[in-house]
Amino acid sequence: MENKKIDIDNKKEHLVRDIKLRHLLMIAFGGAIGTGLFVGTGGNIHQAGPLGTLIAYAVGSIVIYSIMLSLGELASYFPNTGSFGDYSYRFIGHATGYMIFWLYWLGWVITAGVEYIAVGFLMQYWFPDIPIYWWVIACAFLVFLLNSFSVKIFAEGEFLLSFIKTAAVIIFLIIGFIAIAYHFYIEGFEAIFKNFYFEKGGLFPNGIFAVFGTILAVMFAFTGTEIIGVAVGETKNPKQVMPKAIKATLLRLIVFFLGSVFIISVFLPMNDSTITQSPFVSVLERIKLPFFENGIPYAASIMNFIIVSALISTANSGLYGASRMIYGLSEKKMYFALFSKLNKKGTPIYALYFSMVFSLVALFTSIYAPSKVIETLISVISFTVVIVWVSILISQYIFRKHYLKDGGKLQDLPYKTPFTPLTQIIGILGCLIGVVGAYFDPEQRLGIWATIVYILLCYIIYFLTKDKFKKN
Repeated sequence: MENKKIDIDNKKEHLVRDIKLRHLLMIAFGGAIGTGLFVGTGGNIHQAGPLGTLIAYAVGSIVIYSIMLSLGELASYFPNTGSFGDYSYRFIGHATGYMIFWLYWLGWVITAGVEYIAVGFLMQYWFPDIPIYWWVIACAFLVFLLNSFSVKIFAEGEFLLSFIKTAAVIIFLIIGFIAIAYHFYIEGFEAIFKNFYFEKGGLFPNGIFAVFGTILAVMFAFTGTEIIGVAVGETKNPKQVMPKAIKATLLRLIVFFLGSVFIISVFLPMNDSTITQSPFVSVLERIKLPFFENGIPYAASIMNFIIVSALISTANSGLYGASRMIYGLSEKKMYFALFSKLNKKGTPIYALYFSMVFSLVALFTSIYAPSKVIETLISVISFTVVIVWVSILISQYIFRKHYLKDGGKLQDLPYKTPFTPLTQIIGILGCLIGVVGAYFDPEQRLGIWATIVYILLCYIIYFLTKDKFKKN
């Protein structure tokens, strides 16, 4: 497809298709590998125990696998920036599409804010005397700069940041499994699994319901993988690139997540896992290898730096995704026309300003009760993305049904979701298990109810304003 064209009178604008396959792959990794894995894993292990957390991540892996398979078919056939909101708008209903646009926007502005806070916490490792909110401001400013120029600069920045953390996870996995082999050689098989069993509670120290309560929080860790469905709207040759990105991303991410959780569980006792310090850092300080009996020197500092860059990467993806949702709303004449206007480089700059302002709520949550607020925000993010995921599954099923009814052939699809509708049923059931399990956790319940109220407000506002913006 040809590149961006902007009419001189600015009445017709198109986003630039400057994202390449290598960018798309790293955007998928960049969106997923962030706070949920690097920081949230500690809190999950503390709540559900090592085995319970592994089970929760396994369920999350099945769900995200079904989501991405379904998204591959939709995004390959409809490669536009509106993505999930557009699919719901087309196949479920205009009101639901409107809600999904705003819901995904909310999830990403909160995610960006949580990443800012996490960067502040981790910078305390080196600079304990500098207040967290200064790091929040610095991180937000850097992310805004990466997004405010052309999409090519965003993509290159995200490629570099995501490459750093992807390489870091691979190195962590290599070091971790070598350390496990050495641990087995020195202390035997039982030493590997000593953190998995407890005198009180057995394999599930806080009960089996704690595992179900963790599933929704674990889904937060996988949040962001689906953002390639947004980025495909600015990707060159999307019908060819999207299937390749799906195939190259899924299994790698699952291996990264499950492998990392297993290594952390082996070396970090459950009671030492917290949400305020990265378990990756804690593990590297404890790992024993030949010639490194006291841990790997400087490894924790290096890992801390890598995690900081990883969190900035996720915030970068988050602000990108949020701004494109506002752009998509405006483009469909469901919001002010101002937000679909582009700057000279093809960036929806006003949508970016709008999303940036709301992501700065992190500045306040870093000052007032950060730990409690972060847990609530994570549950909101998890619930919002679960609803978006369900909308993808339903949209794909309805699309396939209409496609075949209209005489379309499966072999003509750029990407075909296997085992439809079984894939969609499994994904929806996994999402329901996560939500029901989380409802029994009082801390997550608050986030679920807050999101439900937000959804209802979206529907109400849609019906009150649905004709207002069509005249723009």
